[in-house]
Amino acid sequence: MKHTRWFLIFLALIGVLAGCAKNDEPTASVTGQQVVEEAPDNAIEISIIYAPESDLYLPEAIEAFNESYRNGINPLTGQPLADGEQPIFVSGRSGSSGTVAQGIINAFIAPNNQNVEQPVIFAPSVSHWLALVNYESGRQVFDLTDARATALAPVVMAIWESRLQAIRDTVGYDDIGWEELLDVLNSPNGWQDYGISGRRTVYYGHTDPFISSTALSTLIAEFYASARSNGFTGRRLTLDQVNSPDVQNGVRSIEQLIRHYSQRTTEFKEYIAQGPDYLDFVALEENDLIYINQGLTEYRPPERLVALYPKEGTFWHEHPFGIVNGSWVTAEQQAAAQIFTDYILTEAVQQQVMESGFRPANPDVTLGYPFVTENGVTVEGPTNVLDVPDPEVIVSVQQSWSFVKKQADIWLVIDVSGSMESDGKLEQAKQAALAFLDNMESSNRVGLAVFSTNVEILVPINTFESNEASLRQAIQSLEPQEITELYGAVVEIVNLITESDDEDRIRAVVLLSDGADTGERGISLNDATSAISASRDSLNPVIVIPVAYGADADIRALNSIARASNTRVQSGDPANIQTVLQIISSYF
Repeated sequence: MKHTRWFLIFLALIGVLAGCAKNDEPTASVTGQQVVEEAPDNAIEISIIYAPESDLYLPEAIEAFNESYRNGINPLTGQPLADGEQPIFVSGRSGSSGTVAQGIINAFIAPNNQNVEQPVIFAPSVSHWLALVNYESGRQVFDLTDARATALAPVVMAIWESRLQAIRDTVGYDDIGWEELLDVLNSPNGWQDYGISGRRTVYYGHTDPFISSTALSTLIAEFYASARSNGFTGRRLTLDQVNSPDVQNGVRSIEQLIRHYSQRTTEFKEYIAQGPDYLDFVALEENDLIYINQGLTEYRPPERLVALYPKEGTFWHEHPFGIVNGSWVTAEQQAAAQIFTDYILTEAVQQQVMESGFRPANPDVTLGYPFVTENGVTVEGPTNVLDVPDPEVIVSVQQSWSFVKKQADIWLVIDVSGSMESDGKLEQAKQAALAFLDNMESSNRVGLAVFSTNVEILVPINTFESNEASLRQAIQSLEPQEITELYGAVVEIVNLITESDDEDRIRAVVLLSDGADTGERGISLNDATSAISASRDSLNPVIVIPVAYGADADIRALNSIARASNTRVQSGDPANIQTVLQIISSYF
């Protein structure tokens, strides 16, 4: 960071000197608490949408780039702008790579879709997305040979050091991968057979491969690992392997390690920091693992996470700058985008990239801190790098997701007590429950229970395809009743779930309530949390996700219920219903 600051100070000092003779300083408009700088009148304006992890360094780099031009200085040369040389102004924001990629595809083939993106530069975590945009749109939106890497990060399995050492001590060698992780899952006593007391089951997590770059690379790597175990010896995965029932079953076996999914790596980065009781390992970019070990997450990790570079191979994420070939991008903007890319690859900016936990893409920058053993990584990185499959193979891998992923049993549990009548809380909960069903996968199983004085099963659990009509009808007809037997409802539903022997499915409760228990059955909050905790030794522990309704919601009680299954209370505010539903749905 020290080198970057001196570079920015240098630019600022030159800018002050050069700006003394200039009277065309731009103004700034204020929106809420955010100051939005306006472009100079004659600037070439370009926009960039980048992967969320680039938020660690790109906003500062964009600001310095714009400030240099604003002060009449070329940021690449440090010299005043020549006569006729136009300034460049960059506006940028982050967005999940898969969602943005689909938005760009839509801009070409479905411009009236609600998700349309038209940036000048798209900078996803990995070039998979650029190839997919070309393939899905039927156009060469990106020249892949010209999409330069700007920050490097291999995808790793972030695993607790004690877990990895236990595996190595048991098998007697250091080169670990999917094969050994599956052996833990299939061992009669799980972790206990590896010298770790307590929980026997393996907890793994990754994100949605339609949204997250890490998840897409991880899923492709799982197909590679399964194909190799089924005799595949080629360099590049093909459709034959992806469509093979044996290979798909192998991937499904890996996915059985999943405790739950999440939509984005951002959430898992916070979740796993809670420690081994939450997850044993999770797929992350190497920079995310460094971020956790540096203590920058909400939870400070209780021990060190280490990067497991799977022996079967992994991918490098190169954070490429793809310049769009679209009707909304002029030749002038494309040239300006190349200049901005050059700037990001300067040694000063690449030093900042490295300090943010990414390996520099500029080979002139020597790899240094934070790439040290203390942060759980190796200087060498992965020894086996997988070939990127052809776009149609990547699409096939994505399309296989609903088939190979771990399916879920989900109980919607809705509070219909008298207290839910006030402030429209029950109506809000009903709307949320109905909206939650809108994107439910047909192969998940969903049931509906309500509670006031007692728990009542309105729709027994069955496949969503079979239950959808009954679920919607029952939810729409809900009316407020009497007292709130919240704790009793949690105990009954959790016990009902744990009686099931379907160990190959995620088991979850989505609890919609104001949390104000007024029950008369003598069941305490401790009884409710104990019932949840008792399921932790099963292959699929019960996950309870409380959604709190009303300003008077008993957040303390709902938070205790959430903590017992390592989830978080969500606010049932109607204004953020879509955000809440995205978070909840991402668990499955």
